[in-house]
Amino acid sequence: MLSCLWPGNFLRRFFSKAVLVFFCLFCVPVTISFGFEFPDLEFAPRQYICGRADGPVTIDGKLDEQAWETAAWTEDFIDIEGPGSPKPTHRTSVRMLWDDNYFYVAAQLAEPHVWATLEHRDAVIYHDNDFEVFIDPDGDNHLYYELEINALGTEWDLMLITPYRDGGPAVNAWDIQGLRTAVHVSGTLNDPGDVDEGWSVEIAFPWEVLAQAAGRPTPPKPGDIWRVNFSRVQWETRPRDGRYEKAVDPDTGDPLPEHNWVWSPQGLIAMHYPELWGEVMFVTNGDQGFDSSPEHEAIMAAASLMPLYYLQKQWREDHGRFASSLQELGHSSATLPASWTLSMETCANGFTARLVTPHGTATVNQDGRLERIP
Repeated sequence: MLSCLWPGNFLRRFFSKAVLVFFCLFCVPVTISFGFEFPDLEFAPRQYICGRADGPVTIDGKLDEQAWETAAWTEDFIDIEGPGSPKPTHRTSVRMLWDDNYFYVAAQLAEPHVWATLEHRDAVIYHDNDFEVFIDPDGDNHLYYELEINALGTEWDLMLITPYRDGGPAVNAWDIQGLRTAVHVSGTLNDPGDVDEGWSVEIAFPWEVLAQAAGRPTPPKPGDIWRVNFSRVQWETRPRDGRYEKAVDPDTGDPLPEHNWVWSPQGLIAMHYPELWGEVMFVTNGDQGFDSSPEHEAIMAAASLMPLYYLQKQWREDHGRFASSLQELGHSSATLPASWTLSMETCANGFTARLVTPHGTATVNQDGRLERIP
């Protein structure tokens, strides 16, 4: 049986009664085999107000510029699957700023044993402990960016055409020209003989590169919201012969599974569900916020289409085709507000669901592309 993924009490926080959609619309009982991975959490992306830098930011990894003093820290990272999972053993948090040229990200990672091995650019950095940034400027789940960096400062940057669940591919040859990064280690790198405080990362993403697939004004306009998330991959290590190595399962000899700690939880062990990433609002003063943001309301309304996409993906796993109608998919006769209209068109190899609300129109298709139309 499929339980309600994003329940109505969540929506009540963001919408008045006049525009409340009861999520039982997509939470009707259906029998599924779970071939497609469903996120299992209440849909409540974390939020961050990103202010303009009031002075220069020197990318040296130390986070000691005056500009950072005005930027709030995010909440501490939690396990990727959500609050019900074990609390991370080491703290991680992030600050963000922006100016006319860059989107700045600073991360502080507590770590008693700072370790990294990979030195070649575009290596698979998450095989080390790492810090990762994910950016989807227009929130359509397609054409988004990823950057991974380890404590050696080795980078892996890539663009995703679509999420892996929809076939990818990842464009590893894509480079963030003009990217500036730096790492500072508070302690000693790769030395098991002492205890470290951790490491910090400073990143400056040039707007001119992020504009390539942004699908919207870049730099952002004040009040614009981008979908962003951060991840920390943490392996269990042990000292051996004066160096670190990954701890292994004594029964299999394989490395123990890594920990995945994130800013905004995903509800499953997969970062490439962009609809679950956090919301970052770019502002120039303190007068703007999510409560008064039409774009935020449009994002929340559009998100109600994603469970339908999940159900269609599972239907195809079970039946070899997409459901031909909302009724066949198991859509109940639950009442939408009078001003909301849901429809779905299908063809041999795809579908498009459309939701029309006072906050705008949103569509989602078989590739998970979630478009918002004002």
